[in-house]
Amino acid sequence: MSPFAWDGLKRALNAREVRIESLERLLSLATTTSLEPEPIPIHLKVVLIGDRFLYYLLKAYDPEFGLLFKVTADFNEDMQRSPDSDLLYARLVGTLQQREQLRPIDRAGVARIIEAEARRAEDGEKVSLHVGRLVDLIREADNAATRAGAAVVGADHVQAALDAQDRRLGQIRERLHEAILRGTLLIDTKGAQLGQVNGLSVLQLGDYTFGAPTRISATARLGSGDVIDIEREVDQGGEIHSKGVLILSSYLASRYARHQPLSLDASLVFEQTYGQVEGDSASVAELCALLSAIGDVPIRQTMAVTGSVNLHGQIQAIGGVNQKVEGFFDVCRARGLDGSHGVVIPAANERDLMLRADVGRRRGGWPVPRLRGAARRRGDGDPHGNPRRAPGCQRPVPGRHGERPGAAPSDRMDRSAAALRHAAAREPQRSLGEFPRAPRPGCSADRC
Repeated sequence: MSPFAWDGLKRALNAREVRIESLERLLSLATTTSLEPEPIPIHLKVVLIGDRFLYYLLKAYDPEFGLLFKVTADFNEDMQRSPDSDLLYARLVGTLQQREQLRPIDRAGVARIIEAEARRAEDGEKVSLHVGRLVDLIREADNAATRAGAAVVGADHVQAALDAQDRRLGQIRERLHEAILRGTLLIDTKGAQLGQVNGLSVLQLGDYTFGAPTRISATARLGSGDVIDIEREVDQGGEIHSKGVLILSSYLASRYARHQPLSLDASLVFEQTYGQVEGDSASVAELCALLSAIGDVPIRQTMAVTGSVNLHGQIQAIGGVNQKVEGFFDVCRARGLDGSHGVVIPAANERDLMLRADVGRRRGGWPVPRLRGAARRRGDGDPHGNPRRAPGCQRPVPGRHGERPGAAPSDRMDRSAAALRHAAAREPQRSLGEFPRAPRPGCSADRC
């Protein structure tokens, strides 16, 4: 990399000639003059290719950039999927195969390549146009067919190439899963816990991305209505993550303390994270952990949750949904699947699901559009939101504190928050040990 190449290119384009000069003469550091070759006239057009970020930086900070490069073309990195576009993409695959003089690819192999490139685009309705990675995949699939002694590249050879890519780059993912299975990283995949939820994160290492579960914990206590984000307090949380926590705390205030302050404080933390935490895709998981701690509702650890939430409780789309689902599935499969494991995802991400074949055969994701749907999935009812039942019992188990049988977790959270407000209004000076429990039906607020 030459630090003076850009200035030299601009001088050549402005003067329409190439002048050979020493660096000392260029920087006016030379005190003597010597013979110099004559400048070489040029007549050419220069095309610069780069990413958008560099273009916007040059446009903003270099006034000569717009004068020298007047024509700009922004190319798409993906295209919309349709029967016609899939046919055109298949022709592109055939053209690249013939140009590289590789084995022919059958219909199933081309279909698997298109599926792999659609997954790279992270959109079930689009396909990636990154030709360099496409050529690499075709070459590796051809190599797999060579080792198998096949005359035609099929879907199995393409899948073998994809598996080989994951295996070469997956050492950190394997070490992380090993730490979870050994109990070094604490992740529960059975039972139920208060104020604890399995969040999902995506780690990107160059061109390789993978998902892994992360424990998110919350506690609640008497206070003034503050939500403490421990990552933010220790400067470990990024700006977008801090924004997500502020949004969910504002949603809590508007939901449960619209007419009277909610006299409690809460704390949130990503357990066993020792680096930067960025992004708002865990805000739904954080909110579920908070509601669990406030409403005394256990959360099923057989499920993980991902999604972003807005001020009105609507769950918004996130990125890396396939890697997140597969990361949690790998951990659950290693410990043993029993049919109760799954992942709660935003409804807007349902069209982006392009899971591996071993994951796609199972119904492991529940799309939800609003927070109340996520709370029902994460609560102690069954995965379909039905009331919890004791083993061998045909009637719903009565809820705590006299609540109606089969009450949804979100309803119990509403009543718990109302009880806290009522108690705080009656005796605002009470200490934590003296805080009264919610009254049962037929009993007074002071005595039961």
